[in-house]
Formats: sequence, C-alpha cells, structure tokens
Amino acid sequence: MTAPARELLLEVKGLRMHFPVTEGLFTGRRKGEVKAVDGIDFTLRRGETLGLVGESGCGKTTLSKILLRAFEPDSGEVVFNDRGNLIDVLALEGEELKQFRRQVQFIFQDPFGSLNPRMTVYDIIAEPLIIHGIGDAKMRQELVAELVTLVGLDPRHMRRYPHSFSGGQRQRIGIARALALRPELVICDEPVSALDVSIQAQILNLLMDLQKKLGLTYLFISHNLAVVDYIADRIAVMCAGRIVETAPRGVLFRNPIHPYTQALLAAVPAPDPAHRLDFNQLMEGRASDPRAWPQPFRREPELPLELYEIEPGHCVEATARPASPVLREARLAAPG
Repeated sequence: MTAPARELLLEVKGLRMHFPVTEGLFTGRRKGEVKAVDGIDFTLRRGETLGLVGESGCGKTTLSKILLRAFEPDSGEVVFNDRGNLIDVLALEGEELKQFRRQVQFIFQDPFGSLNPRMTVYDIIAEPLIIHGIGDAKMRQELVAELVTLVGLDPRHMRRYPHSFSGGQRQRIGIARALALRPELVICDEPVSALDVSIQAQILNLLMDLQKKLGLTYLFISHNLAVVDYIADRIAVMCAGRIVETAPRGVLFRNPIHPYTQALLAAVPAPDPAHRLDFNQLMEGRASDPRAWPQPFRREPELPLELYEIEPGHCVEATARPASPVLREARLAAPG
C-alpha cells in the first residue's frame, strides 16, 4: 500500500528576474542583462525537503529572496498553501505580507555575519517575537529558553554574546531564531558550508530531528551534492537561472539524464582508489554553459524549453519533443 501524497505547500510557476548590465560610470548605458532566474517552475510538499543544487551564481539565492519577497521578480507566480487558503505571495502588501513572513523563515550561510555582535543570544532569538508582537516579556523568556534547549544549547548562556560561541553553536542560534515564529517553511541557504565537516553532520542531524518534531518543510540550497544527498527527499538541479532536472534523491544519483547533472555527479570524488573522476563529463570546463550542451538539451532562443517526465517524479529540461531519441532512450532505461 503506497503512502498518501503530501499536501502541496508551495507552487512556483514561470518565475523570472533579470538584472540589467550597464557600462559607463555616469551614463549607465545598458549593454545586456543577467538572467538570474529565467522561468522556474517547481512544487514543494508539506513536510518534505527539496534540495536545490547548482554552482555559485546560478540563481539559487536570488530565487530564495524572491520567495521571501526581498526581491520583486519581473514575472511569474508564487502560491503558498496556508492550510487550505491559497495565497498569491507576489500580491501581498502591508500586514498580509508581514503575516506571510511569519510562515517562511531563513537560515543564513554565514553563522558569524548573520548574528548581531551587540545583541545577546536572548535578544537575537526574541527579536522576531517582539517585531510580530507575540507574548509578553515572561512568555518570551520561556519561549526563548525552550528554543535554545531545542537546538542543543544551554539556556544558562542566553545572556552571552555571539563571540562566546563556536561556528556550529552560532548556527544553532540562527536556527533557533528562524524557528521562533513557528514557520511552515524554512529556507536553508548553504547552512553548513562555512562549518567544519564534523560540525556539518551535527547541524544536518539537528535539522532533520527538528523537521520530525515540528513538521517543518525545507528548501535546502547547496552546491554540495553529498550534503543534499544526506538530507533531501527530492533534488532540483539548477544551472544558469533554470531548473534542468528534478528527481527523488536516489533516482537522480542512479540515473542522471541532463549533461549538467551528469557533470556535477562526475566531479564528486568517491573514497575508493579504483573510482577515477570522469573528466570527459566536465566537457572541458564548459559543463555549465548551456550553449555547449548537446541536443536536445542545448538552449537556443528559437526553441522553447520544457520539463519532460522520464519516469514518475523524474523530469528533465529539453528543447525537443518527448519523441526525441535521447529522451526516449532515457525512458526505456528507467526502472519499471
């Protein structure tokens, strides 16, 4: 008997944000644009972890800031399911936007730069509660102590400042701050990349434990495939502003179809002397150049791009029709 499908929490359609490129200090003449986010579609179900993978500069963080409404996109749609009430996120203003931001919180990459050095741990975690007018002083004191304990820190240290803590402990403080408003969705933007490997494992285990206890949903952004393989249920691979492949974690690692995904996996070292890196998959350093990809994956202005389903839950972006020999062979090779 199959498990029931999880309820859809977030749906993103056709999201685009292009930044102009100018030249001249005074004239500011436009000479082009950077397509940071160039037509992205994906869904996120309640209680799951979606890993968003791609190299630096591919648009991952820009996408996350659009979801938080820190950036206004050029076009597209973001729909958030607030327990059956479908919210058009990009249309929110004023108090409605403030209420939405209680439900979507952010864990930052840098545990050193993301905490105010002039504020105590208590003040850092209590600040979102004060901004949103939650509870009185006594209630906030109890809630902050509960959050500090939940993330594995000692409540007796709430009056200390961030410089008294290690990098891993500071990231725990950041996690506690993100959970203060009891959000539905937590966006994790490279939350362990600045930490030692042994500490990374501790933070990942903490995030997974918190997800089970609190029913959280994660959008987990990373460039480290090993980290995403450990924590994600599904993986979306992003390159040059677009999602090129999505699949359940095990399926993506077993059967990558898109040349960029194949290049990412080929570049991951394995702890086996017999396993040699396949540099041919890296396409002489042009694996992240959409113009260098073979057909039907190459991006060309006159050909529309679509995500085609290779097997249930496994989609790959291509410019060809589903009858393309490459896609047809991928379907035949898929298990089942």
